[in-house]
Amino acid sequence: MSINVIQLIQSALTDGVVRQMAARFGLPPDATQKVLATTGPALVAGLMQKGATLDGARSLFATILSPEVNGHIAEQLPQLLGSTTGVSQLEGVGRQLLERALDRRVDTLSDEVATQTGVPAHATHAVTGIVGATLLGLLKRHFLEGQGNAGQLPTLLGHQLPAIAPYLNDRLMAGLGLSGLGAFTGNILSQLKAVSAHIDHPTPAAKPVAEALSSIRVPADAVVREERRSRKWLWWLLAAIAAVLAFLFLRGCHSEQRGEQSSERSSAEAAATVQPASAPAEASAAAAATPAASDVAASTPAASAAAANAAFEAQQPAVAPALTKDSQLSFMVDSAGKPTLTATVGSEAEKTQLIDALTKRFGAGHFVANVTVNQDTRQADWLARLDGLLPLMALPGAEVKVDGAHVELSGSAANAKLGWLDKLKSLFGASYQIGSFNVEQAVANATENFRGAIKSLLTPDSSCATTDVVKVLNLQVINFASAGARVPASALEDLNQSAQVLNACAHNGKTAKLEVAGYSDNVGGVQANLQLSKKRAEAVRAYLVKRGGRRIRWSRKVMAMQVRSRATTRRAVALPTAASSLSRSSNDGA
Repeated sequence: MSINVIQLIQSALTDGVVRQMAARFGLPPDATQKVLATTGPALVAGLMQKGATLDGARSLFATILSPEVNGHIAEQLPQLLGSTTGVSQLEGVGRQLLERALDRRVDTLSDEVATQTGVPAHATHAVTGIVGATLLGLLKRHFLEGQGNAGQLPTLLGHQLPAIAPYLNDRLMAGLGLSGLGAFTGNILSQLKAVSAHIDHPTPAAKPVAEALSSIRVPADAVVREERRSRKWLWWLLAAIAAVLAFLFLRGCHSEQRGEQSSERSSAEAAATVQPASAPAEASAAAAATPAASDVAASTPAASAAAANAAFEAQQPAVAPALTKDSQLSFMVDSAGKPTLTATVGSEAEKTQLIDALTKRFGAGHFVANVTVNQDTRQADWLARLDGLLPLMALPGAEVKVDGAHVELSGSAANAKLGWLDKLKSLFGASYQIGSFNVEQAVANATENFRGAIKSLLTPDSSCATTDVVKVLNLQVINFASAGARVPASALEDLNQSAQVLNACAHNGKTAKLEVAGYSDNVGGVQANLQLSKKRAEAVRAYLVKRGGRRIRWSRKVMAMQVRSRATTRRAVALPTAASSLSRSSNDGA
């Protein structure tokens, strides 16, 4: 059952498929290949960590064989990537399956892949979903064709370590919610081995007794010697046994009569003094009332073991269902110091504890809290450290996200001069992963990349090839102000250059169709965020039409408005072709 999963992924993601993906997301094929080479091994490492516990291995195996996983995805990838709808479905299903398989969101990993490869985050998010769907589909097909079982999964995963280790690093491990690479490679094999030793391995059915006995060979001379012995002693023995049985039978008849009379008296006395018994007591009484049946059952070791096991399980308390989701907390603080929070906790008691602490600190009406209770959510350990977070909730411009054991700072909270990164590391301890995201720096890097790339399209000999235009426009970022839909002055120069390129292409008879996607964070209501996203997309569209005049045509049929739920790595508007949709890290708000 051993395979090289990385080679399977590479065989499914052929050069033609990679070129399809590159064109779909406006990336060079080599950049797409770089993302694949980083994402695939990281996802396999995440599956290995999930399979390093008994419950995790069983849950992972169930996910792999679930109906949502496409076991024929390797053959269907070219067709799925041939349409925008197919790509969106493939990405969405893949990300959902990964989050179920890994018990965590994959955005942190795909953001880290974007940082390490230099590829825009929207593309790494999409590729992560596609690789995840492909990986799980390939594993499903392998297990179905080989009639594999859950007991073989930990061993198979353990065999992947030599293939993935060269592509991993500490930051990717953090993106998966794991400790450093050294700790992972040093411990994972022993953990998987231990799970493999204890997980159920189906074994062939035992041979019937007759079949088993038939395989025993008795020497012929032993039978001959036995037959030659005298059998007179056997007749005397049988006669003695018959006499003893007759005596016992007669004695038993008298004892049975006395026993019935005594039993009737005992039953009457018990009925007068004993209250109705519980279910286990009734079962015991029934067993005592039928000694013959008990004797027969006890004479069979397998039946005795099964009965003892059933009795033991009946006495055990019911096992609570496993909690599968991490608790979450995200907040952003406006310029007046008023925080807006979104949280998911596992109980009403935790929700009350959070609301009470906020009310005590800020006063009723001086904060906004959207708290959801989900019984599948693990205990919110960060509530014990809430007192240390409250001062940060009053810092204007601060943005923080706590997802399980991961904490991410952005906005003013990520300002190194304020020292909040070190403060939170001290507050939460080594069991938490604390990091920061510098929005301004990310936007500056993206803008620099865009301005360097668009120069090639402004030359007189530019071909206006669709792939070239998409590749460049996908690099553009428009960084909206919090809750704003007005195109900021910092984006006007770049938009003017985009309009110049589109005008030049239209003049050469190569008019482009554009899809403008607007994004917002998850603060506030869904409908309000959707409206804000639409306004942002419409603002960019209006500016381009204004700068391009009649040479830039606009089709509302290809305009996509999307909302992504991200609190600290948030989205702005970008300019893809009709076949793509983009998102960028930004400090926009809703």
